[in-house]
Amino acid sequence: MAKYSKKVSAKVERAMKKRKAGTLKSGRSGEAVKSKKQAIAIGLSEARAEGKKVPKKAAKKTAKKAAKKTTKKKATKEKTAKKAKR
Repeated sequence: MAKYSKKVSAKVERAMKKRKAGTLKSGRSGEAVKSKKQAIAIGLSEARAEGKKVPKKAAKKTAKKAAKKTTKKKATKEKTAKKAKR
């Protein structure tokens, strides 16, 4: 079972070729894209805009960041509690 359609992979491939040539530009700023990940993201977003078969954007990173923040907060609270006991 394919995750992406053939048209989507063609869009990503086109974006990667443009990045390599140095002609791929980012959204508002219009700066040249140097990152492979950013080029792939641009290709996928263009395909999404055309309504191609692309999975939804994953929200895993934000969930992981939120979990890290809560564990950091707990750790700092425990440290301050230990200092206060002394």
